[in-house]
Amino acid sequence: MVLLILVSGVFRKVKCFDSFISGAKEGATTIVKLLPSLVGLIVAISVFRASGALDILVSFLHPVTSFLGLDDALVPFLIMRPVSGSGSLALLADIFKTYGADSKAGMIASVMMGSTETILYTLTVYTQNTRIRKTPNVLTAALIASFASAFYAGVFISLLFGI
Repeated sequence: MVLLILVSGVFRKVKCFDSFISGAKEGATTIVKLLPSLVGLIVAISVFRASGALDILVSFLHPVTSFLGLDDALVPFLIMRPVSGSGSLALLADIFKTYGADSKAGMIASVMMGSTETILYTLTVYTQNTRIRKTPNVLTAALIASFASAFYAGVFISLLFGI
């Protein structure tokens, strides 16, 4: 692939190294612009988990999740997944350690991990970089899609594995 790009650049008489350096400078500028938002998001997530607010939210949502047939172990994961990739990965590891990777909770969490996105991180990155300010509809649609994915992960795991 790299060779194809270089050959294409030579045929088009593009200064490949200069273009690479220009792109690297632009990438570094983008990182500097995004850093404050990302640090703020990471700190907020850490405070949310450490303060026990996540546990309170799980307790509050228990009647709804039990009605939907979701295991309580999945609730923190379902809440954390749109917010933090590393936080949800840590929760996935906890689910595997507690229930096992082959358990219903482990399989549903695995499908959710692969089929959902860290919405708030992605939205922060894209809106910060593009200066889009009207994001409520985007956030609502993304959260609905994420929760629908979680619901269907449970349905399909139950259908495929009979658990």
